[in-house]
Amino acid sequence: MTTRSLTLLAALATGSIATGACDASTTGPSYDPQLPTAWVATVSNAYFPLVAGTTFQYEGQTAEGLETITVEVLPGTRLVNGVVATVVRDRVYLDGVLIEDTYDWYAQDDAGNVWYLGEETKEYENGQVVSTEGSWEWAVDGALPGIIMWADPAAHVGEDYRQEFYRGEAEDWAKIVALSESVTVPYGTFTGCVKIDEWNALDGGPHEYKYYCAQIGTVLEVPVGGGNRVQLIGVTTP
Repeated sequence: MTTRSLTLLAALATGSIATGACDASTTGPSYDPQLPTAWVATVSNAYFPLVAGTTFQYEGQTAEGLETITVEVLPGTRLVNGVVATVVRDRVYLDGVLIEDTYDWYAQDDAGNVWYLGEETKEYENGQVVSTEGSWEWAVDGALPGIIMWADPAAHVGEDYRQEFYRGEAEDWAKIVALSESVTVPYGTFTGCVKIDEWNALDGGPHEYKYYCAQIGTVLEVPVGGGNRVQLIGVTTP
């Protein structure tokens, strides 16, 4: 499941892969997206750009301690169901100790939509892997990709759509709730950002808002109703 990152053809760019119910889960509506037939070599969507060699640093205070997240766009690629995917490594630390290490796979179709094709995730305790729950890959055991960022977010405001689908293991949903938002984080102030409500349908759906800003991507996460913020504190470019 997408914890931090922090996934068509031109006709679909103005359509939707939404399946309806806001509280969908393993007993919810079926998922049968119209999948792309053409892909581009790089992920260049303005609100979710993935440039190899770029590293994003995030930080947030939690009840358990200080959480820091390093998101790195790797130079290599991975073949997922015949599609060449960009690989993003996402590492989460609690008070400096690694607690999660994930490789996410993304690809952009020729209409500009960014698809999430799968992930390999490991959770750690005391330096040992204790869980790989949430790992999935398109076309393996019925798993299907979902949209991480639309080519035209304005055309999909208010729609519920899947970001991933591996029944019973990875079922994140999202809904664009606002455009042209202004956001201030330690890294800077951004305008014209897309605000998206994201939730995991498998755990009762605690919702969080994520703010995606042009030419950067995710700059802020905050629980719906308020709470601890995870904020962008730095970006290193190649």
